[in-house]
Amino acid sequence: MTVARPRDGKRERRGWYFYDWANSPFYSSTTTVFGALYMSTVAAAEAKQNITLNGDNPCVDAEGLDDKLNRCDVSLLGLHFPAGSLWGYLLAVATVVQVLVLPIAGAVADRSRNKRRILGWFAALGALASALMFFMAGSNWQLGAALFVVANIGYGGSLVVYYSFLVDIAGPDERDEVSAKGWAFGYLGGGLALGLQLAFYLSRDALGVDTATAVRICFLTSGLWWALFTIPTVRALPRRHEPVATVPGQGVLGAGFRELGQTLAAARQFPLTLAFLGSYLLFADGINTVVTVSAQYGKDELRFSDEVLIVTVLVIQFLAYAGGVLHGQVARRLGAKRTILGSLVLWVVVLVGAYFVQPAQPVQFYAVAVGIGLVLGGTNALSRSLFSQMIPAGKDAQYYSLYVVGEKGTSWLGPLVFAGVGQATGSFRLAIVALVAFFVLGFVFVALVPVRRAIVAAGNRPPDVL
Repeated sequence: MTVARPRDGKRERRGWYFYDWANSPFYSSTTTVFGALYMSTVAAAEAKQNITLNGDNPCVDAEGLDDKLNRCDVSLLGLHFPAGSLWGYLLAVATVVQVLVLPIAGAVADRSRNKRRILGWFAALGALASALMFFMAGSNWQLGAALFVVANIGYGGSLVVYYSFLVDIAGPDERDEVSAKGWAFGYLGGGLALGLQLAFYLSRDALGVDTATAVRICFLTSGLWWALFTIPTVRALPRRHEPVATVPGQGVLGAGFRELGQTLAAARQFPLTLAFLGSYLLFADGINTVVTVSAQYGKDELRFSDEVLIVTVLVIQFLAYAGGVLHGQVARRLGAKRTILGSLVLWVVVLVGAYFVQPAQPVQFYAVAVGIGLVLGGTNALSRSLFSQMIPAGKDAQYYSLYVVGEKGTSWLGPLVFAGVGQATGSFRLAIVALVAFFVLGFVFVALVPVRRAIVAAGNRPPDVL
């Protein structure tokens, strides 16, 4: 374990909180807002360049006006797909790549004497790739796609190392509070960064900056924010770490996947714990997909302005913390399982509401954003808390590595469904409502898991209210 000096405990925790603050703009700004708004537009620009002016142009309507992104084909590595589906497919690819990286990141960190240096290198990789997306201009969307995948490698790898520090800086009775503070600090940082970027974006005309350049500057500032605020984290976290012994002749890559396989094999002794984990992975994929494609849905299907979409994400960002607090209060009265089930019902209501939102009705879209914000943070927070009850004592790190890898390993399904339904039907309205299946199935599977028996089987005492 990491060797920390007791008098540095508060400083180490403040440094740990700062990394949530540092990396949040990559998710809230680059991934959720500006990437979704800009990538498909750049791809469509290339597609229009490749279509002759003398034939039918599926990228424009009958009057030759608006881009029809879901009918405007682009190609990559011999594959052809609509520009509007590019973002969903790119999210799926980035997620699969992260699954390959996460076990390696854990193995490297376990075998390093300076774990915080590994965190710093992964963060630097992600921040640099995010900032370099500034150079995605004109029609070179392939450059942006490659950089986005690299940034996700840095993002996912750094989070694995970051999570592992929680055991080093907080005792068992302190971890809930420390973890919650980091989570809240992250939403605050992401919201603040996005608010500043929104102010700049809305002022672009007065500043003499065109729309494309304004978006690219937002990519750049997200990367710089990530890099700048990682510095307090790297400086404050414990320096020394007793590395795990490496088996002679076994590389880090093999060690990472070997450890993951050993944890999975041991987890088979607790099938109810795995059943809950599988249920969580299903509806968590739905949650992540709704958040990451909401801006694209508003732009390509509902034709809202970028300003409306960015304000919508801001609403979600700041209400997520309030929603988490509200979920915690309800869980104290009804129990975590019942609260999660109720939250999944609300997710279905939100998606059905999103299906009926009409173009040129931003108030309706804001109402959907309020619903997403209120259920977003709380659903995930209670799921993590309930899962912790089902973990055998002393196996927290192993099972949470399985939790994180499982979450990343399945979160490509939702974007794939969204992009595939959008491509097959030509309607992102149908694509968004198709995501209801993740929440309905998640509800059914969670309801079927006897969580009290799962907690007892893991050797833990069930809470009084469950």
